[in-house]
Amino acid sequence: MPHAVLTQLLVVQDRDARRRQLEQQLAAVPGDRARVEKEIAAEKAAIDAAKAELRELETKKKLLETEIGSAETKLARYRTQQLSVKKNDEYQALGKEIDTMVAEIGGLEERELEVMYAIDAAKQRFAAAEAVLKGNISQHEARLATLADREKNLGAELVEAKSAAVAARGGVPELAMRVYERVAQRHWPAVVPLRGGKCGGCHLKVSSEAESGSRSADPAKLGTCDQCGRILYWDAN
Repeated sequence: MPHAVLTQLLVVQDRDARRRQLEQQLAAVPGDRARVEKEIAAEKAAIDAAKAELRELETKKKLLETEIGSAETKLARYRTQQLSVKKNDEYQALGKEIDTMVAEIGGLEERELEVMYAIDAAKQRFAAAEAVLKGNISQHEARLATLADREKNLGAELVEAKSAAVAARGGVPELAMRVYERVAQRHWPAVVPLRGGKCGGCHLKVSSEAESGSRSADPAKLGTCDQCGRILYWDAN
């Protein structure tokens, strides 16, 4: 059974362990939030990409409509001119222009029809993808709300844990506390059992002096590992 000072230090270490755990969990929240926000951004980007595909097809359709309108205007002009010409060669030349323009309009209308089919397919794909992506975004936003609650709760628990850690230090002798704080800055945990002659921290064999210190009932005497400097307490188990 560790003597009173070692028992106090183990209580301090237990409180510090809880405080450290909460600090680590709290420090992880911003990273978790950033990852969720990145996932939301990716989902929104996918929606925007699907919208962009649809807009591009609709723009293409409008351009084709403009080309068809321009071609039909030319066709009407050629036909009007053909009615007013007197010479046969001019009439035939305009006839060729009319045939060319009719073929061009037919090609444009075929392309327009293909684009219209593509728009219908893109609309269906977009509607399906948007429903899935918006559902994913809702889930991510729920995760953000959970993280916000977690951050708040962890903050409150950390305040309590810090108070408990300060209170635990109250009755510990100053010298023992200084040794503990110094070791805790370099190694964690700072207070470890000595089993089978080996340090419970670095797992190396310790000297007989260190072992004797770990067994001592003298509260002014602390056994420390020769290798890592951790505070030792004798554990017969």
